[in-house]
Amino acid sequence: MANPLTVIQLLPGLDAGGVERSTLEIAAALLDAGHRAIVVSAGGRLLPALEAIGAEHVTLGIGSKSPLTLRHVPALRRLFRDTAPDIVHARSRLPAWLARAALRGGDSEQQKPHFVTTVHGMNSPGRYSRVMTSGERVICVSDSVRAYVLQHYPTLDSSRLQVIPRGIDPNAFPRGFSPSQQWREQLDADYPQLASGRLLLLPGRGTRLKGHVHAIDLLAALRATGVDARLLLAGAQQSGRDRYLDELRARIAAAGVQDFVAITPPRGDMRELYAISDLVLQVSDKPESFGRSVLEAIASGKPVLGWNHGGVGEQLQALYPTGAVALGDAPQLLRRAIELLHAPPALPATIPDRYTLARMQHDTLALYSQLARG
Repeated sequence: MANPLTVIQLLPGLDAGGVERSTLEIAAALLDAGHRAIVVSAGGRLLPALEAIGAEHVTLGIGSKSPLTLRHVPALRRLFRDTAPDIVHARSRLPAWLARAALRGGDSEQQKPHFVTTVHGMNSPGRYSRVMTSGERVICVSDSVRAYVLQHYPTLDSSRLQVIPRGIDPNAFPRGFSPSQQWREQLDADYPQLASGRLLLLPGRGTRLKGHVHAIDLLAALRATGVDARLLLAGAQQSGRDRYLDELRARIAAAGVQDFVAITPPRGDMRELYAISDLVLQVSDKPESFGRSVLEAIASGKPVLGWNHGGVGEQLQALYPTGAVALGDAPQLLRRAIELLHAPPALPATIPDRYTLARMQHDTLALYSQLARG
């Protein structure tokens, strides 16, 4: 391939989340197109997956909020000098600050790489977060994020912003998929409380922002109306989140639903979990930047219920408006859940191209090429 690109992506770690998934997806697209993909992070659970696709990884703790993190600037500067990247792509605030510091130094005769940032979340506005608007191109993962950025940074040149929605591979979540009997038996053995009834699924990390308490309260309310509902909090059990998990378990016990809730670590079988679910929840208190699980659920043929704000509200309004409920309206959440469990409206037949993984990868690589080749 003529003139292959070298792209360095920077993020804090490779454990779990949308930032990490996007990083792997773009690395895969770069390699498939004959480019070079380098990722800088502290490593984590997804590192083997990154290395399995052939990407290079440089281990640096660039996400630790400590003055000691500045010691990594010289290492980044050497990396930029030795690899001569065409693009440096920062996906988080502290890595972006460190990358900018590294780019300011070095060989003045060496051509500087183009600097790209992606605003993955609706971070608290201010000088620290402003760095995510400093790229030559600023990728916004949804229209909601673009509006948020312009609201809080009104002097920003909007022509530098480009909306590239996150995307899914619809083939990874086939409608009508049925898990194997062995898989189902193992799940029932691990979590017998899910073996019957109507299953509510809330995919999300172990953080208060994901709104797990709303799902627990909804479960209790559903059961009080006579609905034999069960709840799976997939991915909420994470190391370092023990105090939060204790709070969740206390909330579950107080609601009297301890025999109907399962909490799991991050899992690699979301296709199967969507397939057996009756209703997927997205009730984050903080507006999500995108809402990928909305697309995954709809692709799987499952109704979705969530708060009508941020990226989740944006996806629901575009694809399944029946599932959008005003933020914090618990009585309406209950009424809509009952409706969706008993007679859900038809789901879109397909996921629009705008929200596919292939489109996200294509548009991101096109942005890289445009910058690198003028």
